[in-house]
Amino acid sequence: MKIDNFDEIKRGIQAKQFAQVYLFHGDEGYYIDQLTALLQATVLEAHERDFNEMLFYGTDTDAKVIVTACRRYPMMAEHQLVVVREAQNLKNIDDLIHYVINPLKSTVLVINHKHGKLDGRKKLSATLTKSSDSIVFESKKKYENQVPAFIVDYLKTKKIGIDAQSAQILTDYLGNDLSKITNEMDKLAIVLPADNRQITPDIIEKNIGISKDFNNFELQKAIATLDILKANRIARYFEENQKNNPLIMTLSLLFGFFVNLMICHYEKDKSINGLKQALGMQWDIQVADYQSAMKNYNAVKTMRNVALIREYDAKSKGFENSLTPTEKLLPELLFKLMH
Repeated sequence: MKIDNFDEIKRGIQAKQFAQVYLFHGDEGYYIDQLTALLQATVLEAHERDFNEMLFYGTDTDAKVIVTACRRYPMMAEHQLVVVREAQNLKNIDDLIHYVINPLKSTVLVINHKHGKLDGRKKLSATLTKSSDSIVFESKKKYENQVPAFIVDYLKTKKIGIDAQSAQILTDYLGNDLSKITNEMDKLAIVLPADNRQITPDIIEKNIGISKDFNNFELQKAIATLDILKANRIARYFEENQKNNPLIMTLSLLFGFFVNLMICHYEKDKSINGLKQALGMQWDIQVADYQSAMKNYNAVKTMRNVALIREYDAKSKGFENSLTPTEKLLPELLFKLMH
């Protein structure tokens, strides 16, 4: 049975309403690991785990061994738990069908399949999706415009606050790798004082190394408002701190900005709420730069800027026989974007 809602599956596990087989697969490893860890913490009591929990890795085992393990009965416990990690490396994974078509009620089998979906053409995938004894969850990557809200919600669970600007700065720097993001959030949670559980740009700069004044969030704002001086100051800072400000990340963010700006130009409802809906964003601050940029870049200029960023992305990778040193590409690009 296919279930797309992470929280629904989580509630079922917490209520100890276990399926016989779980398939967690997809591109986002964070949710796969979260659900797997929850099952490991919930299915068995601590004193039951030595004899009733078995952990396999796809690179070190085969389907026959896993099927044999699943068909044994628990010892002095209601369930046994069989976890298959790195199942994407299990060469004969389709052979698990010999077990999943008739699973034991006392066994909970967890198939942890990362870095992509289980091939839908395999019999195993179709069987699990149709079976009422199984739960299939596809863990999908979040779009970057969804990440700030994820950061806010994650920190709420730790009773930590964060403002929208700080959440956006972290997103621009960390991307949409949720495992990496939560790891950095956990580090910040440790250093926050007990009497002030709030993450600010100053906290981020001190502990992660992202400058509160010179970052991609501020660069985007400078470009949107045609603040040439500020944009060049940020570019100079990036040049001096290339390790923490890779060009490829900046180009990716600028490309996304101007693509979204083109969407704004052709959106009928150009109000804040209209733009938030068109761009799939939740906060006013996320669309403020687009409202400014629409006044400074018409649709034709916006399209030209998209083409320019593509050109400089190619140059940064050594194409088109660029004579400009890599560290000088951003200032050169900014001049063309803003003039």
